Amino acid sequence: MTKSILPGLYLYFVVYLMFGASAGAAAQSFSIESVMSHPFPTELTTAAEGSRMAWAFNEQGRRNVYVAEGPDFKYRRLTNYLKDDGQEITSLSVSNDGQWVVYVRGGEHGSIWDAHETVNPESLPIPPKVEVWSVLFNGGEPIRIGEGSYPVISPNNKEVAYTYKGQVWLAPLDGSAPAQPLFVTRGNVGSLVWSPDGVQLAFVANRQGHAFIGVYTNPETPIKWIAPALASDRSPRWSPDGKRLAFVRTQGTGGAPQPLLEWQHRPWSIWVADVATGEARQVWKAPQTLRGSIPRTNGSFNLRWAAGERIVYVSYEDGWPHLYSIPADGGKPLLLTPGQFAVEHVKLSHDRKWLVFSANTGPDKEDIDRRHVARVPVDKTAMEVLTTGEGIETMPVLMGDGRTLALLSATAQRPPLPAVMDFKRKAKIQLLAEDLLPSDYPQQKLVIPKQVTFKAEDGVLVHGQLFEPKGGGKKPAIVYIHGGPSRQMLLGWHYSDYYNNVYAMNQYLASMGFVVLSVNYRLGIGYGYDFQHPENSGEAGASEYKDIQAAGKWLAAQPQVDAKRIGVYGGSYGGYLTGLALAHNSDLFAAGVNIHGMSDLTYGGITRILYPDRYEKAPDAAQAAEAMWKSSPAAWVANWTSPVLLIHADDDRNVDFRDSMDLARRLEDKGVPFETLVLVDDTHHWMRFANAVKVNAATADFFKRKLLDISEVGLQKGN
Repeated sequence: MTKSILPGLYLYFVVYLMFGASAGAAAQSFSIESVMSHPFPTELTTAAEGSRMAWAFNEQGRRNVYVAEGPDFKYRRLTNYLKDDGQEITSLSVSNDGQWVVYVRGGEHGSIWDAHETVNPESLPIPPKVEVWSVLFNGGEPIRIGEGSYPVISPNNKEVAYTYKGQVWLAPLDGSAPAQPLFVTRGNVGSLVWSPDGVQLAFVANRQGHAFIGVYTNPETPIKWIAPALASDRSPRWSPDGKRLAFVRTQGTGGAPQPLLEWQHRPWSIWVADVATGEARQVWKAPQTLRGSIPRTNGSFNLRWAAGERIVYVSYEDGWPHLYSIPADGGKPLLLTPGQFAVEHVKLSHDRKWLVFSANTGPDKEDIDRRHVARVPVDKTAMEVLTTGEGIETMPVLMGDGRTLALLSATAQRPPLPAVMDFKRKAKIQLLAEDLLPSDYPQQKLVIPKQVTFKAEDGVLVHGQLFEPKGGGKKPAIVYIHGGPSRQMLLGWHYSDYYNNVYAMNQYLASMGFVVLSVNYRLGIGYGYDFQHPENSGEAGASEYKDIQAAGKWLAAQPQVDAKRIGVYGGSYGGYLTGLALAHNSDLFAAGVNIHGMSDLTYGGITRILYPDRYEKAPDAAQAAEAMWKSSPAAWVANWTSPVLLIHADDDRNVDFRDSMDLARRLEDKGVPFETLVLVDDTHHWMRFANAVKVNAATADFFKRKLLDISEVGLQKGN
């Protein structure tokens, strides 16, 4: 029952040219390429001195470093990578004095495994390498430092340390000498942090179930291990005087097996150590509650050593991911950001006096589905939301001058662009590089999504964004399901490149005549701890699927929607839930596109549950194994009848390619109509722009053929 998408794509366009488009397709007024063609900014960073900033732009797959400097902030491109070759730019930083820019080119650092390995979506006979590079801020040829990742520039503005194959290397920024191993130790080394004077380097050595924090000084001095314990230590942070380190301590492996089908408290604490002696003491311990567990949010602990001998961190202990501050010697925590909202993208100012961050809060009730930039001093509850309105403002970084804020700014119609503003409330936002938006980018033709809410069958309130095309009559509709699942879709262009492509896709589907509902199901961020940690979710029962089912039923009840023509699509965890939607409710969802979704949740995990390498098992091991299976799309293929398109890249490092192979075999055995699109040598995040376009075009074409009414040209709908 499987077939390539190409014959169907060809047939559609033949029909289109011979007889004209259907009523829905006639509303289309721009191409998928045009709505995806804008530059996308990432890696926004600033120098510790002055007003210099840098970022990376992805321009249709051509990824380059850009810089700007106050007071005019006229942008410049520093690098000349002019091919859509799939080589990402990450770990972008500017030296304290603003003279050097350092970055990593290659790899896929957002993957779950093999992040350091090369990515070769062009299938080159000799694959590219993952390398550290430096370039002068004022311009010049980039200098290859060496193979590796995660560089950190020394405060002396002359050297850079980085990791390669789990160890630390050091090189001069100007390339005057080759990189050399700095030291060798057991385990995989990461989390490099220079002392303020640049004399010492703190790091984390991960050693199979436990992790130590070490401090390197020089070749003659043994590594100082900081309060080694039967634990996993992480997130080392220097005090301003360089004499102490703050860090987070979590449990090491071991202990009696805990129940698998319920959320468990994950304890953590903050410690402060004297670097000279290596001795440390606990200054704060998380509440022993579920909400007091390790935070599952951007930046996790977000630990920082701030001015005034304060240590700041993020905790969910009041039900929301908020910023807290404690004295470095210990004491009562101070809640810095009270309210029903989440903090994200937290940065400490260069003078350590301010925290800047994005949050889904503001004066508008719809701001819970947006992001605005906010600030708070590190020592008092005096938070201010700096940006308001219908825009999406994210990734704030205060410049070294202490007066100018760099950020990303987007709206429902304009994609994210780097921007600057005065560091005060309601200051004017100055966009940078707006002239790089392509001439055919359809800004004014994009719809402004509406905030909608509805309830699942168990009473959970669910948020979504509704994209409605113009025109009357009954229209086909599509439910979009994000991945993660710790994500939140917004009322505008997203700050993530993956979801930036999805937002473009939803706009394109609306332009074709589809009503699109993007659903923020439980397990996602933005709505508090309880929403993000629901009972019987994921492997324990997939209760989040109730929100997807509710979204489909809500759409079916809308007067402008044809309830018999509702589709569903999503990627990653969203692909998994798409599989559940089609397996459980082919009566509701007439067609679907499953993009690199999981098929059988027991695959690769059942042994550790039922046959662990020890005598004891979790008390609910058998029940957990059964729940995992019943939470899998593979378990319900017998109920699946709707056609589906399966899309997967075979170098996926987040969801195994075998998941789609498994599902395809099951669908074929059942006789379910399915099509496939395989991208050779690309990854989970479509490193090549051409592949991202191909995925969206295939998705759109599939829904055209399955859900748009083309009966007037004599074809049976759905064929």
